Amino acid sequence: MASWSNWAGNVECRPARLAEPRDLDELKRLVAGSNDVRVAGSGHSFTPIVATDGLLLSLGNFAGIVDIDRAGLRAEIGAGARLADIGAELQAAGLALANQGDVDVQRIAGAISTGTHGTGRTLGSISTMVAALKLVTASGEAIEVSGSDLKAAALSLGTLGVIVSVTLNLLPAYRLRERVWREPVEQALERLPELASENRHFEFFWLPETDEADCKALHPSLDETITTVEPGERIDWSWRIFPSVRERKFIESEWSVPAEQGPECFLAIRELMRGRHAEMKWPVEYRTVAADDLPLSPAFGRDTVAISIHQGVGKPWEDFFRDAQEIFRRFNGRPHWGKWHALQARDFAALYPQWDRFVATRRRFDPQNKFLSPYLRSLFEAR
Repeated sequence: MASWSNWAGNVECRPARLAEPRDLDELKRLVAGSNDVRVAGSGHSFTPIVATDGLLLSLGNFAGIVDIDRAGLRAEIGAGARLADIGAELQAAGLALANQGDVDVQRIAGAISTGTHGTGRTLGSISTMVAALKLVTASGEAIEVSGSDLKAAALSLGTLGVIVSVTLNLLPAYRLRERVWREPVEQALERLPELASENRHFEFFWLPETDEADCKALHPSLDETITTVEPGERIDWSWRIFPSVRERKFIESEWSVPAEQGPECFLAIRELMRGRHAEMKWPVEYRTVAADDLPLSPAFGRDTVAISIHQGVGKPWEDFFRDAQEIFRRFNGRPHWGKWHALQARDFAALYPQWDRFVATRRRFDPQNKFLSPYLRSLFEAR
């Protein structure tokens, strides 16, 4: 029997079959002929969202850019394309993603399906950039999703079908000036309003051992002739500036809270880590995300602050993450779908105003629950 594990190694499964379809016809046959289907992206989720004992698909043959509409500022991208692999080709066409996170190993279908995002108070997740989406349904039919269903499909945890390609709204290619510095975290918190408003992108990592903030600000550089920058700065095309190299493996939990509660929530996590969990030394990330209207988005209906906690692989993390979850829930936090949380089905209707509507859409697309892993069955109370 085949085996699969995620990047961090905290999720493993033994699917009955692993398959990498060569083309759309083969993909349609595989889906139609299977009762349990999931798709493995880059394995960068820390929840068992992929884990299945049925058919596990890899879409490595559905990679690359399918079509580019320069005038319309759009591109159709194969579901299996990695973010790291599309930046140069988009730039060559004069286009770029409006935003992305600092990890670029995700495949595009996985990135939108879990709500992957960067930072910027006026910018949404990659899911909010979706203009069109093609998927294979439970019956093996290939369709293009449109209308109100598109908002559900743009962030669906892979529960509506197997995504084949995604068309994204883009921006003209642009360069970013990056500035990084360190300062006391309380000073950074005092300056948050100006830092978040004066820079297109701002974030910080709080360092528990020194109580300092590693700050990073990105802002478009309109003058393409500038090559000389100050220490702690660099300028390059956006797709080269956004990513950071993550060599050490970790487990992560991230929660999105209303933007106005972000600083207070962070301070509560800081107090937890300086008190009951003083053994936790990994940095805490603080980012901003604009409100959107996607039913399963953690930023649905509210400007958002995303706070991420981490622990190295192989080190104890469960007690800290559970204690932190209690704090995040006090601040009306919604968990990132791809990162650890211990919420159950009964918790989500209160957190997501359109939860029941999404559930109805999911049932309409997949009445036999073909695309639900055991973990997702528990989240949607499906049997």
